Amino acid sequence: MAFSINPGIWPVMITPYHDDKTIDFKAIERLSNWYIEKGCAGIFAVCQSSEMLYLSEQEKLDIAKATSEAVGGRIQIVASGHTADDKRTQFRELENMMKIPGIGAYVLVSNRLDQDHEGEAAFEANAQEIFDRYPEIDFGIYECPQPWKRLVSTEFLRKAGKGGRMVFLKDTCCDYELIRERLKAVEGTSLKIFNANAQSWYDSVLNGAAGYCGVMANFHPELYKWAFDHKDSDPERAQMVAHFLTMAGMIEMRIYPCNCKFHQKLEDVPMSVYARSADCAKLDKNARGEVEALIAMENYVRKQLGI
Repeated sequence: MAFSINPGIWPVMITPYHDDKTIDFKAIERLSNWYIEKGCAGIFAVCQSSEMLYLSEQEKLDIAKATSEAVGGRIQIVASGHTADDKRTQFRELENMMKIPGIGAYVLVSNRLDQDHEGEAAFEANAQEIFDRYPEIDFGIYECPQPWKRLVSTEFLRKAGKGGRMVFLKDTCCDYELIRERLKAVEGTSLKIFNANAQSWYDSVLNGAAGYCGVMANFHPELYKWAFDHKDSDPERAQMVAHFLTMAGMIEMRIYPCNCKFHQKLEDVPMSVYARSADCAKLDKNARGEVEALIAMENYVRKQLGI
C-alpha cells in the first residue's frame, strides 16, 4: 500500500551549522522538536532549504538519519538529496536514503529527470525507469528551482497518480490556476499536492491541496496551520491570516536561509546564521531589522488569534 501523506504544514528543513561550518546535529534535533511543537504534519528533509546541492553524499544521509532519530515516528518524513547527474549515483543516493528507518517516501527532483531538456518523453521514461527499478518505494517529486526549474506536466501527474507510485508533489509553479488543474487531475488518487508558494497556497488548500510545504514554515508554521485548520470554521479570519502570510513571505527573498537562521536564533532554536548557499555577510543591520519586525508582527497576529 502507498505511503499515505498526512495533510497540513510540512516545513522544508534547513541545515544548521557550527561556527566551524560543520553540521550542528544538536540543532537539527532541537529544530525537529520545534516543528513538532508547532503542529507540523511532517518534515521534508534534505531539500533545497537544507542546501542539498552543497552537501556531500554522506552529509545528506547523516542529516536524514538525525532528523528521523529526533522525530522518532511522531510525525512523517520525506526526503530527497536527488542531486547527482549520472544515473548510477542517483540510484545509490536513493537506495541509501531509503535504508534509513522513518523515511516514508523518496522525493525525486524534476530537473534530474530531464537534465538535457529533451522533453516530456524523456522525463516520463526516466521516471518510469526509477518506478520500475524500486517497486517497494513510494515517491514524490519536487519542482526544485535549482539548478533550473522543470515543471511537471499535468498529464504526467494524472498518470502517476493513477499508477499509485507517487504520493507527494512539492508544487513550485506559483500559479493558482495551474494548481487547480493539477488537483483535478489527481483527485481520488494517493498523490497529494503541497503548494510551496506563500502567495498562492491558501487558494490551493481551498481547492483541495493537502497543505503548505515551503520556506516560510521555517519562520511561523503555526500561523499556516491556524489558517489551514480554520479555513472552513472561521473563513474570514483565516483569509486575513493568509493575507498576512502572503506579505510575510516576501522576506524569503532576503538572504535566505541566513535570515531564517537569524529568526530561529532570536526566537526558538539557537544556531549560527552561516549558510553554504548564501553570503551571510549580507545579513546587515537592515536585513536583521526586517527579521525583528517580522517577529513583532508574528507575535501580534498570534495575540489576535489567541495562540
